[in-house]
Amino acid sequence: MEPHALPDIYLASVSPRRRQLLEQLGVHFAEVRQDVEETPQPRESPEVFVLRLALEKARAGLQALPRDRLRPVLGADTVVVIDEEVLGKPADEAQAVAMLERLSGQVHRVLTGVAIVEAEHEATRLSVSNVTFRELQADELHAYWRTGEPRDKAGGYAIQGRGAVFIEHLDGSYSGVMGLPLFEVGDLLAEFKIAYQRHWYCG
Repeated sequence: MEPHALPDIYLASVSPRRRQLLEQLGVHFAEVRQDVEETPQPRESPEVFVLRLALEKARAGLQALPRDRLRPVLGADTVVVIDEEVLGKPADEAQAVAMLERLSGQVHRVLTGVAIVEAEHEATRLSVSNVTFRELQADELHAYWRTGEPRDKAGGYAIQGRGAVFIEHLDGSYSGVMGLPLFEVGDLLAEFKIAYQRHWYCG
């Protein structure tokens, strides 16, 4: 993309995983920073929570853009849910190990909400995946923490990293568990008439 050209969209995230997935689609995008409080409201369901955060992040990103650089903004949020409890990002080794011990041998849900917002229109989509973990051993959980991978991951693991070895079965979207469900994103891009396929070249 030319330095002064407007992108197809802005991504209201600095996540390297979301950046990688958008690049995989061939979308021309730029990042915009936003600061949204990621705290569930009382009696808020995980589904409502994750969609609300995606929408708030996209809205905050749009507000941060200069008027002469306005383009649609994509926001996303991912949560891990077990027994209807949302697991956040572990603060330390003890918390990470405790989270993974809860997931051990169980099925949990990964919800990723995505939203696109522009001045006159906004829309959301929800990706729901069921992930089955094998039985995990305490020594491998401590070893996993030492890799550094769990530190900024919802639920304390990364499907695209070493954490993949814990997953016995996935029913849903790999990219959704990773943080940006590409089917739902493509559906939103079509709704907003963002013709990202024009960047695809043959030969």
